[in-house]
Parts: sequence; structure tokens; C-alpha cells
Amino acid sequence: MGRQGGRVVGRAEAEQRGPASARVLARFLPALLICAGVCYDLLTPAAFTAVPFFTAAPLVAAPLSSLRTTLLTGLVALLATYAVHARFALPDADAVTEILTVITVSALAAGINRIVRLGDQRLATAREVAEAAQRAVLPEPAERIGGFEIAARYEAAQEGTFVGGDLYAVQDTPYGVRLVVGDVRGKGMGAVAAVAVVIGAFREAAEQEATLEAVAGRLERALAREGVRRGGIDAQEGFTTAVLAELPHGDGTLRLVNRGHPPPLLLHGDGEVCPVRATEAALPLGMGELGTWPDRAAEHAFPSGATLLLHTDGLSEARDAHGRFYDPQRRLTGRTATAPGALVARLAAEVRRHTGGGLTDDMALLAVRRP
Repeated sequence: MGRQGGRVVGRAEAEQRGPASARVLARFLPALLICAGVCYDLLTPAAFTAVPFFTAAPLVAAPLSSLRTTLLTGLVALLATYAVHARFALPDADAVTEILTVITVSALAAGINRIVRLGDQRLATAREVAEAAQRAVLPEPAERIGGFEIAARYEAAQEGTFVGGDLYAVQDTPYGVRLVVGDVRGKGMGAVAAVAVVIGAFREAAEQEATLEAVAGRLERALAREGVRRGGIDAQEGFTTAVLAELPHGDGTLRLVNRGHPPPLLLHGDGEVCPVRATEAALPLGMGELGTWPDRAAEHAFPSGATLLLHTDGLSEARDAHGRFYDPQRRLTGRTATAPGALVARLAAEVRRHTGGGLTDDMALLAVRRP
């Protein structure tokens, strides 16, 4: 166990050292280019020129450094250009041309630096907006709701993306703690809009509807209205797989309605893991026009010390380099009970390692533990 843990830690440290070393090299690369240019000019005949090294230095500094550093790099490159020509004689026409070339490229590098900095500022603003949107659409649930320990985690497949087509929500209601985890068809802003519709409808219905089946019906109607409003392909093919759960207060039971979603896993305190399946198969939300079957909530025991793990297919369909799926039931079997927060964090890290660091689909995890 210790050896395996050391291997994981060592790999993580190596991954952290790699980008850090690259950043240090990039920081000193302009100075190395100027030094290389000086050495080149000293070691070659006068007919050879080192101006490509001197012009490259401020261009390399422009996207990586501040404006002051970029200008300073250009000034040093200019002085180096003048110095290597001054050792032969007074600057001739070629020397003047090379000096003007360095000055021109340094000015361009300063302009590039300003453009890059403005782009970084806009990107930072966009990231702040995306984070605010994530907190609004998928707020982090409290660590304890209705006597249950709760933890959620969202892992986006696309780098730099904060929210996509997966969703989760937790609501403490007069009928117990109600939860939903789902996956909207499609990607992009259309999927995010559908996520907002589903979560908004769920929070309202969870408070008002007496049964979990009625909550599912409200979500069905909300998605149907959204599809008609948006039109296009979403009106014909838009759907959302979802699993809804209800944990009555002090009851020790679990009610479940599954609409075409991967079944949740029930992790017992002794290490046993079993999927919680619905009594009857049902179509995903938003596909009511293909057929109407009444939802029937399945009831299961939810003993003390057990943890309910709801997830999207980003977990169960994550593949490694050989195409092998990540099997959460097999991976979690035999593990002792742990806090929900540690559980979802560990799962996210394991999936990242299993896929080699790149997810092909978003992943939402929601863990609920009965103390």
C-alpha cells in the first residue's frame, strides 16, 4: 500500500516538476538567445550575422513576460547588436540595417505583449463569468443536509470549461432529502440552458410534489416546454437521462426513479458495493412523445453508515489507452467507508489517472452518506 501510494505521489510530483521546469526555461530563453547570438558572432567571420538571435529574444519575451521585461529584452538585444559590430569598426550600412531591424522587431514585440495581456484580461474575465455561472447553475451543496453528509464534484472534459451538460441538485423538502443527477444530450450553451431548466424545475417540484413520480413528471413537462421554445433539433431529439432519489427523514429507506440513467451505487460500511436498480425501465426525460409509462419509484434499504453514489456516464464510460472502461463498482468494492468529500475526490483522481489525464465526457458525482 505504501509502495503504491509512493508511486502515485512520485508521478504527481513529476507532473508538477515538468510544467515548472518549462516555465523556468521560457523565462530565461530570451537571455539565452542573446548570449547565443553574441557567441555566434564572436566565433564566426564578420560576414555572418547573429541578428536572428537578437530579434528572436524580444519576440519570445513578448507573450511570456511583462511589457517592461519585453522592452528591456529589446534594449539588451539592441546593445548586443551594436556591440558585436563596434568591435570591427564604425557601424557600416549592414550594421545600421541590423540595428534598425532589432529596433523594429522590439517595437512589434511590445505591441504583441500588449495584445497578449489584453487577451489574458479578457480570458480572466470570461473565467470569472464562467465560475459565477457554475455557482448559479450548479451550486456546491452544503456538507450536511437533512442529517445526511453530502458532497458533489463536477469534472469537465474540455479544459477550461466549468459547466456543461451534466447536472446535480440536492433539496431538503418536507418529504425528505431529494436529489437528482442527470446528463443532457448535446454540448455547449444549449446543454447548459437545458441544465438550468431541469435544475430549476426540480427545485420547485421537489418542494411541491408529494411523490417522486410527480417530480419526474414535472421535469418531463419542463423539458417539453423548453424543446418547443428552442425549436430545431432540440424539439425533436432533446432528452436528459436522470436519476431521482428521495431519502425520507429518519426512515432508513431510499426511493428511486431512474429515467435512462446509469444506476447509482450503494456503498455499505463493510466494503460491499451494489447497484441500485429501478424496478422498471423508463425512457429519458424529454422523450414522452415516444410513449407514456407511469413512473414507479423503487424502494431500497439505506442503512446507517452506507453511502449512496450517484454519477453520470463520464465515470462508468471513462476509457484508458486500451479502451477499457473504468468500473466504479469493482474499484470501490472492499474499501472501507469514507467521507463523501474524500470519496468523490478520490474517484475524480482515479478516473484522471485511468484516462491518462484527459476525459472524453463530463463527469458529475454526488455522494450522500447516512451517518
